[in-house]
Amino acid sequence: MENLKKHIQNLASAFHREVVQIRRHIHQYPELAFEEYKTSEYISQKLTEYGIKHQTGVAKTGIVGFIEGKNPNSYVVGLRADIDALPIQEGNTHDFVSKNKGKMHACGHDAHTASLLGTAKILNELKDNFEGTVKLIFQPSEEQFPGGAKMMIEEGVLKNPKVNVILGQHVYPQLEVGEVGMKSGYYMASTDEIYLTVKGRGGHGALPEQNVDPVLIASHVVVALQQVVSRIAAPSMPTVLSFGRFIAEGQTNIIPDEAKLDGILRTFDETWREEAQKRITRIAKGVAESMGGYCDVFIDNGYPVLDNDEEVTEKSRQYAKQMLDTEKVHELDYRMTAEDFAYYSHKIPACFYRLGVRNEHKDITAGLHSPRFDLDEESLKTAIELMSWLTIQHLKNH
Repeated sequence: MENLKKHIQNLASAFHREVVQIRRHIHQYPELAFEEYKTSEYISQKLTEYGIKHQTGVAKTGIVGFIEGKNPNSYVVGLRADIDALPIQEGNTHDFVSKNKGKMHACGHDAHTASLLGTAKILNELKDNFEGTVKLIFQPSEEQFPGGAKMMIEEGVLKNPKVNVILGQHVYPQLEVGEVGMKSGYYMASTDEIYLTVKGRGGHGALPEQNVDPVLIASHVVVALQQVVSRIAAPSMPTVLSFGRFIAEGQTNIIPDEAKLDGILRTFDETWREEAQKRITRIAKGVAESMGGYCDVFIDNGYPVLDNDEEVTEKSRQYAKQMLDTEKVHELDYRMTAEDFAYYSHKIPACFYRLGVRNEHKDITAGLHSPRFDLDEESLKTAIELMSWLTIQHLKNH
């Protein structure tokens, strides 16, 4: 085992500079969800260069690669990286900033893609050392609902050959470079988008008695809905209900006919998620009607809860401690953000873990989705050696 571990570490060191260059290239040319044509073409070129067979055009811009060891049908491990960027104007000043105006890899998908390519190169070098198959999943549109994961699953990415277990890695600026974090069971929240249209009767702002004010009604709706979290949800049930958009297009002296509220619901239990949606609908409609108006409610069901398989995650945690120092493997808490990797976790045993990229000495501390997000590129070495090690250990010890 020690010989294999050392071999992986040596390969990771040898390939590190190339992985950095891949990450920087992808970072300079970010593409939004389902527009990742050049990114997809670049990934295909690298896989061809490495001698790895692959399929293109899966879920429009996705790619699936295959690394076959001995007895390739015995067991299959899937490795997933997301490839899309965000509609953010980059605020960094390094020499490989985004060249595509208003687009940026502010969530680290450039690093995920580069890491999976580096991992693929290592595993392809070591395919005589394991039995089974590694399926490389380069997935489009993680950032945009309904999510590329759902579409790739519908197009059969977990079949032919059947994937037995899947791993996903995501950068995490809360952890120092060289560290990783894991959590068994529910880890990331479900996400639903809530759209409320409060209807009243507009008119002159100085004659409110002649109107049914949707602005006032909508204000009461927002306040009333807070009881879904503060009074209805159990204390043991983490829940977030937030409204970030309130539009009432009147004027200083004009009350409009309607007001719109857009928000999110996030939680960790599918049964409570369904009940919370019913409560939101009932409360919003009830408050509006009690004040003489009406409320249209539309709730768009988004990604489900991300559920890390207990056994697979515990194995991954122990394997990570073998590759890294024990104190560098951390236990994570619930995270209210969402991830479409969750779709995979509802189909097969999965482990979605975090890669530390923070370095305060280099002033690399900005959070995800920030125009100043960056990562210490030493983390890419940790990324490829750990993912390679985890993959081989799951293939050997299933």
